Amino acid sequence: MSDREELKTDFWKSLADSPFVFLQRDAAPEDAIPMTAQLDKDADSTIWFFTTKDNSLAQGGPATVTFASKGHDMFARIKGTLSEEHSRERLEKQWSKPVEAWYEGGKDDPNLLMLRMDLGKAEIWGDLGAVDTVKMLLGFDVREDAKEENIETVL
Repeated sequence: MSDREELKTDFWKSLADSPFVFLQRDAAPEDAIPMTAQLDKDADSTIWFFTTKDNSLAQGGPATVTFASKGHDMFARIKGTLSEEHSRERLEKQWSKPVEAWYEGGKDDPNLLMLRMDLGKAEIWGDLGAVDTVKMLLGFDVREDAKEENIETVL
């Protein structure tokens, strides 16, 4: 497996372990909010979100997700496109007790909206590792090492 593929695999594992992201529509970055990414292990280029019809995210369009892993050893910025998810089957698949807690009417809440984000270009930064961390703590230049731990890819 290439370093690029390994970093992508590590990214998806990190996101599954802590699916909390910052989501913004690119047209309204001031409206960015924390959201819980709804993942599907068989869909590695799509993330879903539950929100309300009156949330500014409901307008859809170009969007950006920002992610920091639980251990702060992986970071990502992902571009994509938000659109309304119409599949009841998808809603059923992604629905959970934590999601239900947000919607008084449950799956049939009239204000419930499920969004899908089709992912595009991503920048992913992985852990520099122990050797580079020691170098950094000793004041050595680790900029080139850090560049090697960053990939730009399409998810």
